[in-house]
Amino acid sequence: MVKKYKISITDNAQNDLEHIFFYIAADSINNAKKFILELEKKVCSLETFPERFAYISENIYFETHYRHLIYKKYRVIYKIESNSVYILRVIHGSKLLNL
Repeated sequence: MVKKYKISITDNAQNDLEHIFFYIAADSINNAKKFILELEKKVCSLETFPERFAYISENIYFETHYRHLIYKKYRVIYKIESNSVYILRVIHGSKLLNL
């Protein structure tokens, strides 16, 4: 049987998603809705095998074990603890994580 993880989105990640939505919506509300729905599907896929994605390069600076899922130009930064996956941030791929 495949292990299932509980997905939790932090306030910071929720704020990131809202910012991304409104940024895209300034050009097209439909594109913004579509982008967020697709991103949510990717995030929900972390329910199984969240270890399949790479560690982030910033771990060396923060002494963490965070991973990231890449979707289009964005990085979904998350950590795995026990039976949970915590979505920490959703940032543009050109930016480094700032805790």
